[in-house]
Amino acid sequence: MRKTVIAGNWKMNMTPAQTKDFITELAPMVAGMDKCDIVLCVPYVDIATAVEAAKGTNIKIGAENVHFAESGAYTGEISAKMLLEIGTEYVIIGHSERRQYFGETDETVNLRTKAALAAGLKVILCLGEVKDERLNGITNEVVRMQTKLDLLGISAVEMKNVIIAYEPVWAIGTGLTATPEQADETCGVIRAALAEIYGDEVAESTTIQYGGSMNDGNAKELLAKV
Repeated sequence: MRKTVIAGNWKMNMTPAQTKDFITELAPMVAGMDKCDIVLCVPYVDIATAVEAAKGTNIKIGAENVHFAESGAYTGEISAKMLLEIGTEYVIIGHSERRQYFGETDETVNLRTKAALAAGLKVILCLGEVKDERLNGITNEVVRMQTKLDLLGISAVEMKNVIIAYEPVWAIGTGLTATPEQADETCGVIRAALAEIYGDEVAESTTIQYGGSMNDGNAKELLAKV
């Protein structure tokens, strides 16, 4: 049975001190909740503080990106091994803001995913269409192709450590949200693409979550669908 994952992407917010205070306040609120995994994906500078603050709780800590090389002349980048050594468990790859503002492509998403999985990280793989693609009725084609390209060369065994996050670009940070029906339909397209690649067992066991201006007012309805 697929487990629900509630993951918060902090983006470029929170200092280490604020991180410690936030997790200290959050931990008792979510204590004992075992029907879902709770993940905080935080800026690089906050990870060590977050890992320490989350010790003994059911909160998992993730990073917001990772480089595909183990080491080298990549100024400003962070490798999977670096993340692991400071206690990171999850990593977001392919977020729409990385694709939109920093030139991320399906090829680099695939390379990052391979590197993260090889190192032992759990991947939250993001994909989704832009507004024009939705309006022109090609959402299904776009997300099906993204799924296949982003997972190229990833084995069925490795898929046990992959969560797919359907995040329509037009809904990220805009206040717009896909309807539960839209989210359900598109997640179904992604699951069908997984079945084409890996077969029904992997497709049915892979968690596909929705992210795109989800909040306390719409989360219950969206989660009931996907």
